[in-house]
Amino acid sequence: MWSRRQGRLRPTVCGVEELRRRRREQEAALRKARREQQLVSKRLLREDAPEEAGEGCVAAILGEAEMQQFLRQAQRGTEEKEREGALLSLRRGLQHPETQQTFIQLEGSMRTLVGLLTSNQALLQLEAARCLHELSHSEQSTIAEACLPATSYLLTYLSGHSSDFIELCLYTLGNLIVESEAVRRQLLPQGIVPALAACIQSPHVAVLEALGYALSQLLQAKEAPEKIIPPASASSSILASTLPQHMLQMLQPGPKLNPGVAVEFAWCLHYIICSQVSNPLLIGHGALSTLGLLLLDLAGAVQRTEDAGLELLACPVLRCLSNLLTEAAVETVGGQMQLRDERVVAALFILLQFFFQKQPSLLPEGLWLLNNLTANSPSFCTSLLSLDLIEPLLQLLPVSNVVSVMVLTVLCNVAEKGPAYCQRLWPGSLLPALLHTLAFSDTEVVGQSLELLHLLFLYQPEV
Repeated sequence: MWSRRQGRLRPTVCGVEELRRRRREQEAALRKARREQQLVSKRLLREDAPEEAGEGCVAAILGEAEMQQFLRQAQRGTEEKEREGALLSLRRGLQHPETQQTFIQLEGSMRTLVGLLTSNQALLQLEAARCLHELSHSEQSTIAEACLPATSYLLTYLSGHSSDFIELCLYTLGNLIVESEAVRRQLLPQGIVPALAACIQSPHVAVLEALGYALSQLLQAKEAPEKIIPPASASSSILASTLPQHMLQMLQPGPKLNPGVAVEFAWCLHYIICSQVSNPLLIGHGALSTLGLLLLDLAGAVQRTEDAGLELLACPVLRCLSNLLTEAAVETVGGQMQLRDERVVAALFILLQFFFQKQPSLLPEGLWLLNNLTANSPSFCTSLLSLDLIEPLLQLLPVSNVVSVMVLTVLCNVAEKGPAYCQRLWPGSLLPALLHTLAFSDTEVVGQSLELLHLLFLYQPEV
């Protein structure tokens, strides 16, 4: 270690190249970690009326006999109210994992439930779909696979007229998709991608939000980069559909932007970008420009409101931009030109200040983007200096070791651009801040501080 350090004290080109190589290796590891951080989750819609949710209606674990009775009443009851009530009782029982296991082991239970789902009575259909939704929320893949006979009908109902029913079907499909590869294998040839693409034309915000959720679950599948995202198979490919263009439209700033919908589709875009299947295609569609404008819009919103929900959208937007900027195709398709505006740097610092005060855990996301902006761009480094943003950057050093390393990496990006940049870096509080970081117990922070000092010695010997 020390012999390598000694070699770097000589003002040679190879010292700078070695520093760059090491930082690029660190960034590659960081990008990989960011790509692998996913948000696998399930969502549950329960909209019981207040009178149904009272103390007298507490859900109980059901045994085989009770379930058989409810299914028989739902199937053969003489009154529609009686049939609906039986399904309601069954649905409440299915909130318990024990009842769910008993249900799928009960002979003919799923066949009966699918029969009720396909009946010509809307209320019975809705209650049967709600029962399936309760089952879909299970964390057991065997229960998800037991629901396979219903998936083709759930897909068919996505083209229906009831927005509430479509929303319920989408959340149910999203829950099933994430739990089992067998479910995904069945849904792809059944046409889930075209069905989802058709839903994106819906005028209903709740449907669009549910669509974004279902799509994000599909995109997180381990086989997505090979079988779901690539444009090789038009029948089941995301990139061969119109979904990417529509996603970008959903992220366009303006009065029509809905935060809930935008959050869902920003994560969808994040998972597509992380697959690294065809990012030049997204850049060509103007993804960098759209995301850059959305970043400016978010910074403006932060200044206007104290809404703590803004970070829900900021996080995937920052990740999308950061990943796209690492693409070799950025320069060839004019990607950097889409972001070459010092307003982007100013907006990013507004968000960093917001995170610093409200959500420190998101500071690494913003700093990661700043690192990728400044890594190969003298113009963004110039913006950082001309806007006097070095001091606010140094104020983030005490937050955590992770934040300290990223702040120092950004400063290294600026310093490695040459003597003129080092000359503008050095005045002010940089030296006291660096001396303070050298006393840190974290070896990575100390190492990054020494690399910054080395660059300053290299380009500005009077330091």
